[in-house]
Order: sequence, then structure tokens, then C-alpha cells
Amino acid sequence: MKFFAPPVERLIEQFERLPGIGHKTAQRLAFYLLSLPREDAEEFAAAITDAKNTVFTCKICQNLTDSEICPICSDPSRDKSIICVVTDPKDVVALERTREFSGLYHVLHGAISPLNHIGPDDLRIRELVLRASEDDVSEIIMATNPDTEGEATAMYISRLLKPFGVKITRLAYGVPVGGHLEFADEVTLGRALEGRREI
Repeated sequence: MKFFAPPVERLIEQFERLPGIGHKTAQRLAFYLLSLPREDAEEFAAAITDAKNTVFTCKICQNLTDSEICPICSDPSRDKSIICVVTDPKDVVALERTREFSGLYHVLHGAISPLNHIGPDDLRIRELVLRASEDDVSEIIMATNPDTEGEATAMYISRLLKPFGVKITRLAYGVPVGGHLEFADEVTLGRALEGRREI
């Protein structure tokens, strides 16, 4: 039995399609949106439409941008010899917040996942291979997630890039800052030992 008018039901269904949004949260969002003044609701809808119509991928790094080349790739102060490979655009934001990386990025837009029917051809791997073969690249940092899909993707790409003679590195894993060793799992502790460095 439907409790709401069909337009409200459709709005709730659209919010439910978003990742991490359940039925109750979708209802709250729908009712919040309906309580907004018409101008605010129209501005919200216009922002979605505008983003969908004007945002595309950078022709170099595949990150989201509204210009042909994103601000990071067009920044002359960036080190163009180092490319950091990430799974999603949000990973670029996370790494940029550290203010520790001054190279360029390459966004794959996913990870190899046979269970989800995502293969290498579904990702932006071809563009990365082209960059590695053409550009003056000295190092490629694999910064995919430390899960099964991320590891498989990193291994697949590193095998593809081996013939180019580029140094391929992987992000170190370890104990989080503020964490306690007693709560870390064996794999994390093992990776922390492997990735140790001199101080």
C-alpha cells in the first residue's frame, strides 16, 4: 500500500538509489526537500542538472572537472614525473588534504571486481598505460584501496606497466595514528612491519 502521493513516492525512490541511503533516510530527505521554499528546491535541482551537464573527465588524469584539463594537471608546479593511481575522484581529495603529494593523479573510476562484473576494460587503465608510455614518467604510485579488489587492480596494472621500465610503488599500510597495536589485526601489523622506515 502506498502512503504518499505518486510524486512523493518517486522522490523517495530516487533518494533510495543513492549509496548508503535507506528507506527512512530517503523519506526524511524527500520531506526536507518538499519543505524548502520553491526557489531553494529549484536551485537544488538546477545544481544537479548543471553538474551532470558540465562535469566530465580530465583528458589527462580522468579526474572530474568542468574544463578540458583539470586544475591539478594544468598546475606547472606539480611534478609530472610521478603519477598516483587512485580508484575514485574522492581519493584525490583525500590525498590532496594531506598536502604531502605534489605529483599528478590518474583516476581509474573503479576497481577490478569479477563478482560485480567489473573487468579491466571497464576502468581507465588504457589511458594510464598510454601516459606511462608517452610521458616522462619515473614513478607510478598504486594508491588503490587495501582490499581484495584494490590489490587485484594494483597487481594487474603493475604487470601491464613493467615493460615501460617505470618504478612502481604501493602505498604503505600500517597502524593508524592514534591507534593501539593490541587492536590492530595481523595483516595490518604485518604490513606495518614490511613498510617500516628509518627515523
